[in-house]
Amino acid sequence: MEEQKVFFLPPLLFLSLYLLFKLNNKKKNSAEEPNLPPSPPKLPIIGNLHQLGTLPHRSLAALSHKYGPLMLFHFGSVPSLVVSSPDMAKEITKTHDIVFANRPTSALTKKLLYNCTDISFSPYSEYWRQLRKICATELFSSKRVRSFKFVREEEVAVMIEKISVLSQGGMTPVNISDLLLIFSNNVITRAALGTKYNNIRLGHLVREANTLLGAFSVREHFPLLGWIDTLSGLDKRVNKNYQEMDVVLDQVIQDHLNAKKEDGQTNVKDFVDVLLEAQKDSTLSISLSLDNIKGIILDMFSAGTDTTATTVEWAIVELVRNPRVMKKAQEEIRSVVGSKSKIEEDDILQMDYLKCIIKEIMRLHHAVPFLLPRESSEGVHIKGYYIPPKTRVLINAWAIQMDPNIWDNPDEFIPERFINNPVDLQGQDFQYLPFGAGRRICPGMSFGLASSELVLANLLYWFNWEFPRGEKDIDMTEEFGLALHKKNPVNLLPQKRFSY
Repeated sequence: MEEQKVFFLPPLLFLSLYLLFKLNNKKKNSAEEPNLPPSPPKLPIIGNLHQLGTLPHRSLAALSHKYGPLMLFHFGSVPSLVVSSPDMAKEITKTHDIVFANRPTSALTKKLLYNCTDISFSPYSEYWRQLRKICATELFSSKRVRSFKFVREEEVAVMIEKISVLSQGGMTPVNISDLLLIFSNNVITRAALGTKYNNIRLGHLVREANTLLGAFSVREHFPLLGWIDTLSGLDKRVNKNYQEMDVVLDQVIQDHLNAKKEDGQTNVKDFVDVLLEAQKDSTLSISLSLDNIKGIILDMFSAGTDTTATTVEWAIVELVRNPRVMKKAQEEIRSVVGSKSKIEEDDILQMDYLKCIIKEIMRLHHAVPFLLPRESSEGVHIKGYYIPPKTRVLINAWAIQMDPNIWDNPDEFIPERFINNPVDLQGQDFQYLPFGAGRRICPGMSFGLASSELVLANLLYWFNWEFPRGEKDIDMTEEFGLALHKKNPVNLLPQKRFSY
């Protein structure tokens, strides 16, 4: 027995010392563990995914009421910081803007956006700064936005005429969703590409791409289970959308190259011409491949088509459901325009109530409820919480704009709340972020507003809008994606008030 004790003594001593070392080390690590933001209880492997509904902006808003405006939510193995208050949004987009200026990448964004070499999803870098400068100068500057006034006015006129024909004198409902997609697609393609790519299929391709960019990818959060994306059909949808869009973008570039060959140097340069010239500009500090150019063009489609169409779609729906507001808006518009044969963009400057309607729609139905995701480039402390590097950040602008502590009766459509309201559209008032804020604010804000206001003014000037016969309301079901639009198309009955 004594020999056995002597034999086991060294191993037991070693084991005791090892356990003591581990215990002390654990205590030390625990003491040094950073103070992370609060998080809902998570399950092994799936994290908090069981708490995420089909409309994530609503699910995460509800959870933030319990866990606070800075909440760590685990999408499987990927932790994301969910921001749900003006103060916290200001910390991310202003106080620590540079730290959070990056975009996270994923298999979906890399596939659909040409390895994230577009403007919206490219990392914060010299490449992004140069592209944004080109974009701001050649497409979205105040001068350039005004120069496209005739494009918007012509496309609105085409749309109004089409509604008159399709409605058969107010007897047949029209699919206003498709018409708005066509309008916004035509405006952005004429402005950015120099010509129409007049195809409703292109509008639906853009909407599908935005839906896919907001889709949940199993591969992204559980790499070993990526095969589920194949079984679910997500991979097939992504590949199909990419291939069809790539054909369109190839055609756009080829058309521009052929046009230059035919007539030499064109006098009027559109945005694609500028990009093709930049590709050959040796003075630029960046290089552009054709795939880079395709990604940038796709950005113009995505930002200029789906969000504008979605905003006006929600506006016309809310107006039909609120006849008082529609009547008040029509009286203002018709008073300003008088007996003129068309609405001009300069008339919009006098339509204060119309502008309030657009502002209220962007509050109530935020086109991009999480804005675009950000990612921390380094560790940073915010309000006592430590945010590790490479943390994804979702600013739930929808939750902020629906907060009853900030907005009276937030669920109700009340344009009057913006009368004499100094709240800023340009990311300076963090309780209202329709276009985001900081360095990554949407550069197409002026362009989008000009299109939305003009088309809505015309829809209200020329027609009285009603539910289709036998219907008393509209299905308001949302479909989540990068842009939040109605799940089902809107069919309404237009009663024309004037000859056109």
